[in-house]
This record gives sequence, C-alpha cells and structure tokens, in this order.
Amino acid sequence: MSKRIIDALNEDRAYELAAIMQYMGHHYEAEGMESPAIVDIFKSTALVEMKHAERLAERIVALGGVPTNMPKKIKRGGSLKEMIADDIEGEELAIRLYKEHIRLCAEEGDPTTRLLLEEILSDEEEHLHQWKGILGK
Repeated sequence: MSKRIIDALNEDRAYELAAIMQYMGHHYEAEGMESPAIVDIFKSTALVEMKHAERLAERIVALGGVPTNMPKKIKRGGSLKEMIADDIEGEELAIRLYKEHIRLCAEEGDPTTRLLLEEILSDEEEHLHQWKGILGK
C-alpha cells in the first residue's frame, strides 16, 4: 500500500465526483437553441465520469484506503458557452493531474494503478477534444 498513491487517487476521485455533479447540473440547466444537442453530451459525459469515480474507489479500497465522498468545487450556471468553457477547464485540470499521478505510480512501482489512470486519462483527453470541437477551438 502506498499512502501517496491512495491520496492521489482520492484527489482524482474528488474531482471526478465534482465533474459528475457539474455535468449533470449543466445537463439540467442548459438553455438556448443549441442546448438540445449539447445536453445529451453533458449527460453522457457525466455517466463516463461516474464510471471513473467507481473505478477509482475500487482501486482505493484494493490498496487498503477509504474512498472520499467529498467532491471538489463545482461550477454551475451561465450561458451554454460558459458551461462548456468551465468543462474544458475541468478536463484540462484532470488531464494534468492524471499525468502527474501516472508518473507517481511509475515511481512507486504500481503498474496496475498506472494502467487504470492511463485508461481514464484517455477518456478525459477525448472529452477535452470533444468540447473544444464544439466551441470551435
């Protein structure tokens, strides 16, 4: 058991919990002509984030830790473009943290957790690409 890895996974889980709540909030609150197509993406992304949170919790328990249930800060409301910009910011942060935590797993000699984080990182990079495409960035 590595306390450093458990702490990193709990940090990741807290951000995933926040992402779930943020995406679902955006799903409920989005308005405007473009919103029908976007609300489905908010919801489907929230479901992927739920799977991430579950997988992280399972790994934390396997390592002998206790999964956090406290999300990080959630951004809510605003225009559709502001919601997407907030989600882009969240995905960029997630990507940065997952890369740091993948390096930590390599340092600590935990290839199983590293692989889990690499799989989640791939999803987060896909989400970022999707949101940037929607905004035309």
